[in-house]
Amino acid sequence: DYDADTMRTYKANVLKESNAPFFLSDVRELDIDALPEADGFLYGFPCNDFSLVGESKGLEGHFGGLFSYGVRYINRVNPLFFLAENVSGLSSANEGKAFETILASLNNAGQFGYNITAHLYKFEDYGIPQARHRYILVGFRGDLGLEFKVPKPSGIFKSCSEALKDIPPTAANQEPTRQSSTVVKRLSFIRPGENIWMAEERLPQELRLNVKGARLSQIYRKLDPDKPAYTVTGSGGGGTHIYHWGENRALTNRERARLQTFPDDFVFLGSKESVRKQIGMAVPCDGAQLILEALLKTFEGKEYDFVPASVGFFEAKTKEFPKV
Repeated sequence: DYDADTMRTYKANVLKESNAPFFLSDVRELDIDALPEADGFLYGFPCNDFSLVGESKGLEGHFGGLFSYGVRYINRVNPLFFLAENVSGLSSANEGKAFETILASLNNAGQFGYNITAHLYKFEDYGIPQARHRYILVGFRGDLGLEFKVPKPSGIFKSCSEALKDIPPTAANQEPTRQSSTVVKRLSFIRPGENIWMAEERLPQELRLNVKGARLSQIYRKLDPDKPAYTVTGSGGGGTHIYHWGENRALTNRERARLQTFPDDFVFLGSKESVRKQIGMAVPCDGAQLILEALLKTFEGKEYDFVPASVGFFEAKTKEFPKV
């Protein structure tokens, strides 16, 4: 990663005393050929240019082509599997051509090509207390003859109020967000589950927002305590911090981390805004676990309940495999 605080957090919580290598670098300046070889390769290529919020420049954007550095690593190492993650806007960028290019590149990567299962996961369907929709591409090396099946949703929905219960008073990253008296007053007119636009008729004139363009749904939006939270984001200006249903305030970073299913003893390092970004850019821990557990079951030949992939299965394009 090229974010110093993210790497500090990763080292402190995941690597700890391990001597495993890690690299703080812009991938464009990283020596891909010098990276250690691995049996599995997990990466989330930058989503900035594929997000539905923003200009959505796709492959033409500053970050859009960075997926190719992962392909370069796969070409060199030929890992047994890879997992790639990106936002739901990936499929619509460049009128769908960006997604086609990325799939084709990964499908043909390495010596053997990769059998790829592409699916848009709706994590709230798996018991994650947050409506978070992300594309996950799982690829098995073509010579293995394996096909990943999308694990079946649990059908259990976890509300945000349940997820935010009983946070220990000593938990880290609980610093409150400073809010002006105007924001507090504005929030007092907004009911649980509503955003500022839904409460506009109740708001005094001095508390309304003068917005002429698009009215984003997450502006000063309070959580509905009986439903999963809306998507936790990593950045944004006033009105985008996610707001408590019963208190006129933004959530703390620890509460945001709870919605991303991080354990309470996972401590984020850096400034409050840096921590906000780290949490919002992450994949929900429990969501990643259920997908990786299904991947390992596939390797072991164990059965599990599954559903059809929303995008589909793409067989490795390599026509001939070396004889073993």
